[in-house]
Amino acid sequence: MSRITDLQKNLFGGTTSNARQFGMISTLVAIVLLFQIWTGGLTLTSGNLIAVVSQYSYILILAIGMLMVIVAGHIDLSVGSVAAFTGIVVAKAMQEYDLPWPVGILLGLLVGVAIGAWQGFWVAYIGVPAFIVTLAGMLLFRGGNQYIGNADTVPVPEGFREIGAGFLPEVGPETGYNNLTLLLGLLACAGAVWREWKARQTRREMNAELAPVWITGVRLAVMIGVIVFATLRFAGGRVGTSLPISGIILIVLVLLYSHYTRNTVGGRHIYAVGGNARAAELSGVKLKRVNFLVMMNMSVLAALAGMIFVARSAASGPQDGLSWELDAIAAVFIGGAAVSGGLGTVSGSIVGGLVMALLNNGLQLEGVGSDMVQIIKGLVLLLAVAFDVYNKSQGRFSIIGTLTKPFRREEAVAPAGAPGAPVGGATLVKDGDAAPVKDAATGSDTAESTDKDTGTDSGTGKTKVAG
Repeated sequence: MSRITDLQKNLFGGTTSNARQFGMISTLVAIVLLFQIWTGGLTLTSGNLIAVVSQYSYILILAIGMLMVIVAGHIDLSVGSVAAFTGIVVAKAMQEYDLPWPVGILLGLLVGVAIGAWQGFWVAYIGVPAFIVTLAGMLLFRGGNQYIGNADTVPVPEGFREIGAGFLPEVGPETGYNNLTLLLGLLACAGAVWREWKARQTRREMNAELAPVWITGVRLAVMIGVIVFATLRFAGGRVGTSLPISGIILIVLVLLYSHYTRNTVGGRHIYAVGGNARAAELSGVKLKRVNFLVMMNMSVLAALAGMIFVARSAASGPQDGLSWELDAIAAVFIGGAAVSGGLGTVSGSIVGGLVMALLNNGLQLEGVGSDMVQIIKGLVLLLAVAFDVYNKSQGRFSIIGTLTKPFRREEAVAPAGAPGAPVGGATLVKDGDAAPVKDAATGSDTAESTDKDTGTDSGTGKTKVAG
């Protein structure tokens, strides 16, 4: 195998999860560079990057929760209204009852739990479709925001504003950079090295194929280069600014939810439900519980996003949260989630959210009007998904297919002469089907679409061996 083939296989959508993660980062870097050229070098300035994280962190937080909702086969249209309602409740409570801001944050999270339990109950235990429940919630909590706030803005105290407008403090010796941000960057580099080493050790123990060492070195060098570059940019902002506190919250959530969705039984159950709810239930998955927790989790994250936005704005108002659900949904689909559920990753949704954020930011830097920004965002979303679906149907390289590879298996599953026959308790995809079918117990794919005559995978172009 040539080095070019090795590079394509292991660096861009290879068989290891690390390679796929690197592919996502590479895609994001390419988008950043595109806007860097278009805006004449403004995109990658320290001030602009800090502003992007500060302004759009709440959308990225929503995208994490929306991913789990969509993977489970639902949709949530109420997140913007839930965020606005939580914001006004917390702001009013701190203003009228002199609640300390930490208690205000706890109150906001409890409001999110209560709303999530309310909506989850209707979806999971009554059986009302999530689209209808959250559409009702969108109207209910938007009206609640205006009723409680009397359609006025309500300011929040200084301490509360830190979660949305604060930055890592300046500590230690004078280095010309924010030392805490530098420390986080160093830890991120160490984490990247450890993760790569751990992944190779795991694959070696499983006697799985290992990527060539030089590929691992290239991948690590690029990843560390991106981390170092971002660290220096965020640490080198004007005095008093650095990595926003909201960015720290986002990073923690990404790490926690990535681990939960990929490495826990509960996370795999969400994918199993989204892939085939009936099969998942027959396999012992508690369907009602999964749906209830998914909806509750979304409302809690919406409440957190609403508080971060209010903190950054220094006040809660009647226009908070408008169209947030659309941005969150767009981020998830651009990041690789399947419309029918069962597929998607947290990291992919973050990439999709950053694409939307950088699109907004770049167009604003170019002075494009808000009307044209909305038109362009809609076209980009439609064309990105349509282009990817077309390429997948033609057996060509698929961006979304690459992002969702962690949830597909390469091995054949149908015995010769029995296309579509059940194997190992899973239902196989019939000839011509484009989407993989999930194993109910693990959430992993058990089959991919194949060409009827040749057995060629229509998503990857690889030849399957029957039996």
